[in-house]
Amino acid sequence: MAMFAQAAMGKTVVFDRDSYGCLGGGVGVGFGNLYLNWRGGIDCFYGFLSTGNEGKEHAEEIADEIRKTGRKLAVERFLHGEGYVKSPDLAKRFVDSLPMIDIPKQYVVFKPLDEVDAERETPVVVIFVANADQVSALVSLSNYGRGTLDNVVVRSGAGCQSIGILAYKEAELEQPHAVIGLTDTAARAYTAATLGHGVLTFAVPFKMYLELEQNVPGSFLERETWHSLIGRE
Repeated sequence: MAMFAQAAMGKTVVFDRDSYGCLGGGVGVGFGNLYLNWRGGIDCFYGFLSTGNEGKEHAEEIADEIRKTGRKLAVERFLHGEGYVKSPDLAKRFVDSLPMIDIPKQYVVFKPLDEVDAERETPVVVIFVANADQVSALVSLSNYGRGTLDNVVVRSGAGCQSIGILAYKEAELEQPHAVIGLTDTAARAYTAATLGHGVLTFAVPFKMYLELEQNVPGSFLERETWHSLIGRE
């Protein structure tokens, strides 16, 4: 998420199967179920998400290995959990419900949209970093041309999942949904210094992005109410 924040500020960042940051980040960008490689096995990941791993076999050995890296907070999270899911059993159900995707590519690239080479590159997802006013406009625009009211979703998940695999899955649909993200408090903490505290992500599969772009003329975006909000703090 820290690298995504850099892309949002205008840089190009590249992930590959050997340099994706944390295992969760690798899952989020679509390199398969890397939770299977978690220290102590995937059961320890379920504990990490929920109530912790204290008392489990080899838990102290693993904690000592982490201590040697000087990452005190990582030890605390491993032993006592992050508390994002109520129990390890529910954490397993959560992970099983994720659309695990192993993309047939070596690299995932985040770059500013205006730097995409339209002749050689086709984005999979376009990601907006938006404040509350902008999210409200994007939600309205996402429903503007469809005659339905459920074209934007908010799903529980990590920040990288909301801009990665959850949005990738939508891109497979004939009529995809936009995905609101950055509802993960850890991701918000990692990106706050760069993106600020008052934003969310709004991930749109590319064909939906083109649809939104085509629907701007004649829409509320050309009317007084929206113009009165532009630039508001």
